[in-house]
Amino acid sequence: MSISRFNAIDTILNRQDGEFAFFDTPAELVSEYFGVNVFNDEAMQQFLSEDDYLSVKAAIQSGAKLSREVADLVANAMKAWAIDHGASHYAHWFQPWTGKTAEKHDSFFTLDSQGKAIEEFGGNELAQQEPDGSSFPGGGLRSTFEARGYTAWDPSSPAFIFEVGEGKTLCIPTILVTYSGEAMDFKLPLLKSQTALENAALPIIQWFDQQATQVIVTLGWEQEYFLVDEALFNARPDLVLTGRTLIGKLATKGQQLEDHYFGSIPERVFAFMRDLEIECHKLGIPVRTRHNEVGPAQYELAPMFEEVNVAVDHNQLLMDLMDRIARRHHLRVLMHEKPFAGVNGSGKHNNWSVATNTGKNLLSPGKHPGKNLRFLTFFVNTIKAVHEHADLLRASVASASNDHRLGANEAPPAIVSVFIGSVMTSIFRQIEKGETTKEDVKVVLDLLSKIPDLELDNTDRNRTSPFAFTGNKFEVRMVGSQQNCSGPMTVLNTIMAAQLQAFKVEVDQLTQKGQDRDAAILTVLKGYIKSSKAILFEGDNYSDAWEKEAEKRKLGNEKTTPEALAAYVSKKSIKLFETVGVFAEKEVKAFHEVQLHKYSTTLEIESTTLEELCLNYVLPASMDYQTRLASNMVQMKEIGLDGKHVEFASSAVKRIAKNINAIYHLIEDMSEARREANKEHDSLKTALVYCHSVKPLMDKIREHADDLELIVDDREWSLVKYREMMYIR
Repeated sequence: MSISRFNAIDTILNRQDGEFAFFDTPAELVSEYFGVNVFNDEAMQQFLSEDDYLSVKAAIQSGAKLSREVADLVANAMKAWAIDHGASHYAHWFQPWTGKTAEKHDSFFTLDSQGKAIEEFGGNELAQQEPDGSSFPGGGLRSTFEARGYTAWDPSSPAFIFEVGEGKTLCIPTILVTYSGEAMDFKLPLLKSQTALENAALPIIQWFDQQATQVIVTLGWEQEYFLVDEALFNARPDLVLTGRTLIGKLATKGQQLEDHYFGSIPERVFAFMRDLEIECHKLGIPVRTRHNEVGPAQYELAPMFEEVNVAVDHNQLLMDLMDRIARRHHLRVLMHEKPFAGVNGSGKHNNWSVATNTGKNLLSPGKHPGKNLRFLTFFVNTIKAVHEHADLLRASVASASNDHRLGANEAPPAIVSVFIGSVMTSIFRQIEKGETTKEDVKVVLDLLSKIPDLELDNTDRNRTSPFAFTGNKFEVRMVGSQQNCSGPMTVLNTIMAAQLQAFKVEVDQLTQKGQDRDAAILTVLKGYIKSSKAILFEGDNYSDAWEKEAEKRKLGNEKTTPEALAAYVSKKSIKLFETVGVFAEKEVKAFHEVQLHKYSTTLEIESTTLEELCLNYVLPASMDYQTRLASNMVQMKEIGLDGKHVEFASSAVKRIAKNINAIYHLIEDMSEARREANKEHDSLKTALVYCHSVKPLMDKIREHADDLELIVDDREWSLVKYREMMYIR
């Protein structure tokens, strides 16, 4: 009998009710403790003089480099606030290209020149540190023996106190760069892309709103995830090592009835959600929504919209919180995009928009979208940007784990298209009917006056679209559940910045020729609508018909990560990044190298784990059961029963033998393919071998292993089954 599997189930069934109780539930309203662990405006006003507070705020809001004097003021205030809240250490908190967060803790405690113990934290410690950066992926930006990496404070994202048990640490959001100043993290390119978009958008915005002096990119993410009991998790080596089940037969009941979606939240899960929300609110993460998702044991939470840099930081912080809080409840969070085959995977929808400091959402159509020239300007330019750089947007969400979703009938496909809804489609058609010559621009203006009103949310959603307009924002539905949102947001900001720069040049050229500005804007927009029609699609993105139609429209369809990532290092993309000022050529090539290496390493870990599972779990259990069946056949023959009396045993023995033999040979082939991949000295070639040789063999091995799970006696099967992970709570 399989010990680990049934011991795990016994552990769950014998738990006491008290183990699932709520933790640390505040009695007050959320509004009374929201942001209590954040060094926000309120904290700065409390720990800084009024004059110092105003000078710090002015420096941060202007984006100007902070002087040493200002940095010292902030550092002293931060230290006093943190110690007042029980913190003993501080850490520069950053986001290297691993996709995870990183931190190096230092104590406030030190000794002065007299050997006296003191607490110290000044502007130098706040603004910059020098952690050992040699082990962070750099893609060749520096040699392995060049350990120096520098973290630098990002004043635009507030510091916070992170609690782990009784310990409290002041965390300071920072960027990570090499000794030469090249980016080695997700945050610096994101910040650069924000600046680029603001610089490109502001002159255009001021055509419509002279009062606007700042552009704010906003993001509202939606986080999907699975929860399983930690005892079941620990009994699945593939979950522990890779985050997904490499083998496993689909339970007879999956999501067919669609009864889990928005269903009643199980009490134990509700307790986890409640604790998670409390910790989020203490850290200023404005989560509001929680519900059951489509897959059994799948859930979702979402916050209010925030400025994109802060929203990204909050999402990275959230994923850390989720793991820690789940463990309190003897649960484990599965953030992998496809932890269970045959069940809906998890994404992280990124709702992106652009606003001004005067409170205007530039993608809000209002009740008269056809007459709202400001809205049309930014709406049409977004579509034009996506059409011009669809391959780069696709590359920004590429990963080994997300490949399991993109292109499958459960998530947006690898073909990038834009959904705008029936009303906006109608408006586009009407605009397109006008003439583009100088003399006939008035025809376009007259046409717009006849366009019907549009109420907010007058357009249905399209769940199959990878890039959909949803009323006052665009939803990037391709992002993977465990991905850092910075990647796609940096690309989206960058392509939008470049597009707005080009748009302004075209409009200025027409106005210099004597055309009225509004007429010039409409003329250019009309041309964009015509040239970008191929990217617009309102139908079922999952259908075979769309794939054929997309090919006719010459839209890209890169279904695997190695092919998709190539868009980063195309001449077109490198020129784009350098022109806009987000990545230097050296940096983008390094990022591409890191992503290829991560892809290959992920598949290497998965394939070696699969080999272990088969050799240590699947084959022994199958052979034991095969022996029992063979023994039964011998005993039956001894008492004179054979032929039809042993048909089941005979058939099962042959089926088991066939699967065992196939797995054995496929493992040999997979090991050889892996060796061939690792012989390559070129990262792209290595990734392609893993993609096209190793991965298909893994899929074949899984087919045979899952067939064995169906046949082998349940008491002999060593690995926790899907039905147990999804339905035992």
